[in-house]
Amino acid sequence: MSAPPSPDEGLTAAQLAAKYGLAVSGARPPVREYVRQLWGRRHFILAFSRAKLTAQYSQAKLGQLWQVATPLLNAFVYFMIFGVLLNASRGMSKDVYIPFLVTGVFVFTFTQSSVMSGVRAISGNLGLVRALHFPRASLPISFALQQLQQLLSSMLVLFAVVIGFGSYPDASWLLIVPVLVLQFCFNTGLALMFARAGAKTPDLAQLMPFVMRTWMYASGVMFSIPVFLADKPQWVANVLQWNPAAIYMDLMRFALIDQYGAENLPEHVWAVAGGWALLFAVGGFLYFWKAEERYGRG
Repeated sequence: MSAPPSPDEGLTAAQLAAKYGLAVSGARPPVREYVRQLWGRRHFILAFSRAKLTAQYSQAKLGQLWQVATPLLNAFVYFMIFGVLLNASRGMSKDVYIPFLVTGVFVFTFTQSSVMSGVRAISGNLGLVRALHFPRASLPISFALQQLQQLLSSMLVLFAVVIGFGSYPDASWLLIVPVLVLQFCFNTGLALMFARAGAKTPDLAQLMPFVMRTWMYASGVMFSIPVFLADKPQWVANVLQWNPAAIYMDLMRFALIDQYGAENLPEHVWAVAGGWALLFAVGGFLYFWKAEERYGRG
């Protein structure tokens, strides 16, 4: 006696999935649901960033001191080459140039490290991506958060340098908070964008140090853009000053250094800073989310 025909006979795989409420494993949820899932993983994101920060220098004898020593050593090298040999400090006294340079190095390193860690956020954690189900944006966000924590832990040294050269805390130092918030949003967007690009093209991690070095030289880390480019067409200086890395460095210098006044800032600087942060935070998030289904699938 033959078995009765199955009620599912003749249905396609898609029809069967719809009938029984099945979904593709790792399918991309709608944006609102994705944001809700990220918020639900907020404790994981924070714990993961802290663990990465702790492990970063665990094999070094000086441990977490390298968080401060690395940007300070970079600042010293740049001072000797650009400040002393190439006279990039033109228009500024030593009491202004040294905190100008150190602030620029610390702030740009925040963006540089966020990008570099973002490039490897997916490709460097494939075991975690393939083993567990979670919103993949958690990884680049946690790496950007790690870099923010690293910057905050080294800010006391930056404050000491600034105070040591005659700029003391006042009301303008309160501007540090909105500057860091805007830069963190911008950095997170960049980390998300490069996480997707790096997941598809792992070799991008080898190229990015050259890109970041070029960006650093074009952002006025070691020199004042308006002063150094005074003999060049005005649009060249404008383009360099309006690039986001230069914007956030200048705002931090304005907040910290007494002698670095508003005349050194481009027009509508806060609007531009907010625009860069919003554009990259939203754009980077959407760009990353659109490839959610493809991460870790080879």
